[in-house]
Amino acid sequence: MDRLVKPDVKEVELSFKSGQKCSGVFRLTNLMHTMSVAVSLTTTNPTLFSFSQPFSVIPPLSSLSYTLFSQPLDQPPLCSTHHHDVITVRSAMLPTGKAHPDDFRRLFSFPGCHVFMDAAITISFVGPRVVEFLIAHYAKMGPKLSSSLGKAISGCSESQLTKSLKLAIESENPDLVSALIDAGAEVNSKDSDGGSLLGSAVKAGSVDMVRVLIASGCRADNSADRVLHDAAAMNRVDLIEILCKSSGNLELNSADSDGRTPVHIAAARGHVEALRFLLSAGGSGEIRDSKGWTPLHHSSAAGHYDVVECLLERSNAKYVVDRDGKTAFALAAENGHTELLAPLRLNDALHRAARLGDVNRVKSCLAEGATVNGRDQNGWTPLHRAAFKGGIECARVLLNHGAQVDAVDEAGYTPLHCAVEAGHAPVAMLLIAHGARPGTKNASVKGGGLPRNLDRFKNHPALVVKPFCHEKERV
Repeated sequence: MDRLVKPDVKEVELSFKSGQKCSGVFRLTNLMHTMSVAVSLTTTNPTLFSFSQPFSVIPPLSSLSYTLFSQPLDQPPLCSTHHHDVITVRSAMLPTGKAHPDDFRRLFSFPGCHVFMDAAITISFVGPRVVEFLIAHYAKMGPKLSSSLGKAISGCSESQLTKSLKLAIESENPDLVSALIDAGAEVNSKDSDGGSLLGSAVKAGSVDMVRVLIASGCRADNSADRVLHDAAAMNRVDLIEILCKSSGNLELNSADSDGRTPVHIAAARGHVEALRFLLSAGGSGEIRDSKGWTPLHHSSAAGHYDVVECLLERSNAKYVVDRDGKTAFALAAENGHTELLAPLRLNDALHRAARLGDVNRVKSCLAEGATVNGRDQNGWTPLHRAAFKGGIECARVLLNHGAQVDAVDEAGYTPLHCAVEAGHAPVAMLLIAHGARPGTKNASVKGGGLPRNLDRFKNHPALVVKPFCHEKERV
């Protein structure tokens, strides 16, 4: 026979509570049919643990219950450098069936064949306070964390596990999150503000945790969560991409309490990477917030040049006025962002359309109120650009809307100069038909005011004769 008694458990669990004694109960059964057995209980940490009965007598084929106590502690006695504490169960035959305390001490004071080592019972602390401690100290726990956590969560209810899950998310440890979810934590629980756990993971900035939660069925709540807003505020394109691809219930253009969408947030913070992704995924750059500001208003007021350029390319908000009647241009000017004034000029879209030969866009710009003779930083009007690029249809639309045919830029060039310089005879003829004067010049034009490349137009007397007739005027 290798042992005299048998425990009913391999591990005694103590539900830990800060500042209170903890206790756990186990039973020992005498395996002897005819003889009583003396039992001695000790632990590897006698200063922390004690027993209701450190010495006892168990009658034949009978069982006794024992209570293990721990001293009050402020935090669980867990350390990565120590093994779990254990209860050592020793026994000896007791033919008389009785013994005094001194008899027990003498009986178990010296090892020998009469003393049996019956069991080593592990001592574990369990409960939500232990889980919280492990979450807070997971970096120090090392390999022991997994086993300790597995034991600790066994003493937690679903609500306690769910509360601990929120702490695990904040700790940015996906292994802890997975373990708690597997143990029964509710992934779609809400915080006091109605926000989801997915929102907490996004705020923590952990891609791995967001993946774990989404894979476990966690969903954002559009009525309370602002996960895309939070990701945009951090310029986290990786988080935005995961949320857009994996959480199908999210609305890209959802607004916060101030009416701002994720695009507004990215624009206001100057996060051009997040902005580009949101716009490419279907976010709008033209929605107004509670102040009437579009994302372009926000970026212009803050002086974010790259964001302004992106929004000018991807939205039509340049002409939008806020509740105070201000455009993005006005806000940039008010805040001293002079570098933004050129791209934000209200007629810049018209210039761009004229340069590209986009007739429909030229028409829409004019219909929206763009100034047909508005000038860029070099003094060029849209007609200068259309003439230089050979856009005859754009030039015709501009002229029909009152474009000044002989407008002079800062270098003294007219649209006709530009057309001739670039070799666009049809445009030059159109300009002359609308009253352009080939001899018009400005003293600041290099060479006296006549364009180069006149030899290209020898077959167009209207373009060549008059300028040469005025050669005498050149100094």
